[in-house]
Amino acid sequence: MKTDYKKIAVDGLITSNPTFKLVLGTCPTLALTTMAMNGIGMGLAVTFVLIFSNILISLLRKVIPNQVRIPAFVLIIATFVTIVRLLLDYAMPDLYDSLGLYLPLIVVNCIILARAESFASKHNVLASACDGLFTGLGFTVALTLMGAFREILGSGAIFGVKLWDFQIAFFSSSSGAFFTYAIFIAMFSLISGAVIDAKKRKAYGKINELKQENAVVFDNGGNE
Repeated sequence: MKTDYKKIAVDGLITSNPTFKLVLGTCPTLALTTMAMNGIGMGLAVTFVLIFSNILISLLRKVIPNQVRIPAFVLIIATFVTIVRLLLDYAMPDLYDSLGLYLPLIVVNCIILARAESFASKHNVLASACDGLFTGLGFTVALTLMGAFREILGSGAIFGVKLWDFQIAFFSSSSGAFFTYAIFIAMFSLISGAVIDAKKRKAYGKINELKQENAVVFDNGGNE
């Protein structure tokens, strides 16, 4: 069966967006989105782990016994999380400190384990890598948007650059995180719902056009 890479991309970014659609990985989403840079850092770390854990799990999917697949997946994920932690600690210590406890907790991030179980363990390497990439990018974009929104309103800055002195401290608080998350989920649902409705209307329009064309052909044939 031919792999639909366009569908994989759309699912990861939009249709099955892990943050706004499936509401997965809420702990780092709420805790680390006080700044846009934190969102990018966590998102790219998760993307790295998603891609390489998916690749390795796909390669080993016919070797790993079904009875121990979950422990095996967790071990593979933990290996790549350790690599990410070492790289960030060496190259970007400030970001490493900002992500704090949530960086090692990537091991139990339900987004990664869900993609390993539902996709990588059933598909080829290229498809699994693409699934990890686009799911990770969907997560990264979501965290970055929320981080930018909260940083601008909460501290009057973006990526650490001061924009103005006006600020609403509420958006830097835990309550502000929940409120922002609710706003973004609502906006995502409204926009995606409108797009789906538009596609349905377009499809129904084409079906009606075909019916009318067939009816005209049938009538002309009957008259003849």
